[in-house]
Amino acid sequence: MIFEVFAEFADALPANRAIAGLDLGDKTIGVAMSDLRRSVASPIEVIRREKFTLDAARLLALLAERHAFGILLGLPLNMDGSEGPRVQTTRAFARNLTRLTDLPIGYWDERLSTVAAERALLEADTSRKRRKEVIDQVAAGYILQGALDRLAHIGRTEGQNG
Repeated sequence: MIFEVFAEFADALPANRAIAGLDLGDKTIGVAMSDLRRSVASPIEVIRREKFTLDAARLLALLAERHAFGILLGLPLNMDGSEGPRVQTTRAFARNLTRLTDLPIGYWDERLSTVAAERALLEADTSRKRRKEVIDQVAAGYILQGALDRLAHIGRTEGQNG
């Protein structure tokens, strides 16, 4: 089920379970995972996109391996908050994913997540080649960490129904 409102997504999550954060791009999907207490996001993988069925199969296998119980997609809003074509692509991906999984799916505003990820990698003196390899999973980590911080702020880290 897709939740447009973040608080409703948070309510749908079982307690003490990891959630995944995704940075959906045209060529890659950056994947990050939370710890069980949902306090820390860790970048884990970049999936090279081929076609939806293959991408979804790899993603769902990865989430099963990591025992994820929710999926948070970065929503690429325009800087003025409006929705462009990339938002529609992200929403379509979520709709297609609901046909393959019962995991709750939510959205998180991802504006400037890639910029923040790039800055962090530059500060860590990461080579250009390595930055290109990991930027999407680091951006997914930023997206997920923002949501985890919000979850902690609204007091839902222990869950209501788990």
